[in-house]
Amino acid sequence: SVYHYFSDRHEVDAEILRRHVDGLGKVFAAVLQSSAPEPRTLREAVDAIVDPVLAHFRRHPSCTELWFAGRHDLLVEQVRAFDEEQAGKTWQYLVERNLLAADTPRLVLLLAFEVANRFLDVAFRRDPAGDDAVIDEARTCLTAYLGTYGP
Repeated sequence: SVYHYFSDRHEVDAEILRRHVDGLGKVFAAVLQSSAPEPRTLREAVDAIVDPVLAHFRRHPSCTELWFAGRHDLLVEQVRAFDEEQAGKTWQYLVERNLLAADTPRLVLLLAFEVANRFLDVAFRRDPAGDDAVIDEARTCLTAYLGTYGP
């Protein structure tokens, strides 16, 4: 009966991922609009973003599988669109807090999202809960890379 609504398995996967993308979008919105203490350093900003995203992936193994493992073009496009949207919002967040120079190309944040995806992919391949050592390396790498564009 599922195929009454979807033409194939890839469309089912795409719908599941769409729901996760919506959830992750809410996670990002909550971080970027939080009334919690403002990050004072780039590392605090990276942690403020990585922690809730990591928690979402840990709570939703199906999201992790669809996001990283052997994806169909429909899924790749959803992740790409999500990353582009959130990279733009994150760029604004960091610039507004004077953690990133205003003349930093937006491409820098898009590349940071790509790098973060690869680290998370490795982390969840090494351990279904996400290998903490790999995630710590991701935090260090992202902070160092973005730090080269500091004000």
